[in-house]
Amino acid sequence: MNWDDLKVFLAVARTESLSGAGRQLKIDPATVGRRIARLEEGLGVALFAKSPQGYELTRDGGRLLSHAEAAEQAVAFGAEDMSGEGDRGLKGVIRVGAPDGCANYVLPRVIARIAEAHPDLEVQIVAQPRLFNLSKREVDFVVSVSAPTSGRLLVQKITDYHLSLAGMKWYMRQHGEVSGLEDLSTHKMVGYVPDLIFDKELDYLEEIGVSKVDYTSNSVSVQLNMIRAGLGLGVVHDFCLPYVPRLTRLLPDQIRLKRAFYLVRHADDRKVERLSRFADMLAVDMRAVVESLEAET
Repeated sequence: MNWDDLKVFLAVARTESLSGAGRQLKIDPATVGRRIARLEEGLGVALFAKSPQGYELTRDGGRLLSHAEAAEQAVAFGAEDMSGEGDRGLKGVIRVGAPDGCANYVLPRVIARIAEAHPDLEVQIVAQPRLFNLSKREVDFVVSVSAPTSGRLLVQKITDYHLSLAGMKWYMRQHGEVSGLEDLSTHKMVGYVPDLIFDKELDYLEEIGVSKVDYTSNSVSVQLNMIRAGLGLGVVHDFCLPYVPRLTRLLPDQIRLKRAFYLVRHADDRKVERLSRFADMLAVDMRAVVESLEAET
């Protein structure tokens, strides 16, 4: 058993397909299949079972997975130690998954700060309104709006942030001002597609007593552009407000929601200094950027 074969095994386990592993490793899927067959023959066990969903780990495959992940971490730690990266700027690729509001309006400013000190570091921001699978190594870090309570994960709170009811000033002149919660029933509302809300912390409109949503999207950016286009009112992150001139907060004394961002990563990554250093920088700079943007409102 060698490390190259274990890398292929991990890729298939995480993507659950030969083609997905091939894309990840930049090799032909047929080669992936041959490498898996060679590994299974050498070990004398079946590591995967083919199912309609793809390649599923067998019991023996699950046993090997933890050892393969430990080997992966040992290789990463050894490469980091030999390169002396801990004494210099960070290098390589780090992938961060985040809700699209954070990914669009906060993380670019955060990464710009980090890039000044670490120009050789490549950061990939995956902006998708869904949950990410750290065990499958879809990303190295997840910025989450709630703290997971299960799994082998490292979780740290990054910062609180706020949300407000907002509308365009010109929209308010055309459709009437909002002086109290009772006035919301006379306005169109923008929010999330109800059955695509993947985290209860995102159900803002129900929290402020709005039961009917007229225009919906699973994307914060699309919702913001709906409000900007004058389709209606909606709950907006305060850190988004500086990006949209003439977007104004409504009923600030009655409606100001508070949420938090959490940084989540795989527990095994605590031994990788490069990732730990990045986590510290990301948390510090996210707090600073959110505070700065909210101060502009």
